[in-house]
Amino acid sequence: MSAAQLDAVIVGGGPAGLTAALYMARFRREVVVIDGGASRAAWIPTTHNHPGFPDGVSGEALLDLQRRHALRYGARIQAGAVEALAVEPDGFTLTVDGEPLRARTVLLACGVEDNAPDLPDVDAAVRRTLLRICPICDGFEVTGQRVGVIGHGPLGAREALFLGAYTDRLSLIHIAAPNALPAEERDQLARAGVTLIEAPIESVELQPDRPRALCFSGPGRVEFDALYSALGVTPRTELALAAGARHDDQGRLVVDDHQQTSIPGLYAAGDMVRGLNQITTAQGEAAIAATAMHNRLRGA
Repeated sequence: MSAAQLDAVIVGGGPAGLTAALYMARFRREVVVIDGGASRAAWIPTTHNHPGFPDGVSGEALLDLQRRHALRYGARIQAGAVEALAVEPDGFTLTVDGEPLRARTVLLACGVEDNAPDLPDVDAAVRRTLLRICPICDGFEVTGQRVGVIGHGPLGAREALFLGAYTDRLSLIHIAAPNALPAEERDQLARAGVTLIEAPIESVELQPDRPRALCFSGPGRVEFDALYSALGVTPRTELALAAGARHDDQGRLVVDDHQQTSIPGLYAAGDMVRGLNQITTAQGEAAIAATAMHNRLRGA
């Protein structure tokens, strides 16, 4: 695979990368997906927010369907880690587990990494919905419940206020210094009836058959039906930035209307580009990118 130059390499085997692989394969392009096996979508126990699945679908099931779909049309999926990306006169060279891989175009669909709160077994808690990370995805499921939002600054306040569409039993657990939460956000929280807790979390109980309880140094034990983490994410943009691609003030890659980065022939889609962090938008961006890559390859 390393000797010939591929039409495209897609870095990332999540919903965006697999969508692009399907499109490129159906465009009859020689395409390989490098899958590091760390898609955030795999964490989803069941989503009821993805179109076409009225009874819900797990992240693993959705990824399996997408893999099978792309493979049916000739895409190749290779497990591995991309260690470097170099821009060449006629395309790109990627270093995959120490071996070179050449391609005329590249799509980055590497996603983001969650800034996790200091709670026990965070990954397992997310997979069991003991800790939630996306109120856009599953806010409906906490309607009327006691909800705690772990966050800091304006971002934490915005997420708590967003959840006000679903419940009026909200608390913002502000884990930064008090001056990190501006007066304007404090006023908004007060007007919305959001309880503000500004005390260190001393211990945590995350159990499947009872409310989630946090113990604080001041308020003592507080129980919740659902907990959200609102600590933001870190885009996985290291490959692109090392190659010289531009990013915005949030650290996400800057792309044009066709998902092309500031480096010609290098495209990006999904959470590392936009801030919505939704599977549907990632898939849509991947479709746009793959079509643009195909057109570039045919000289259009």
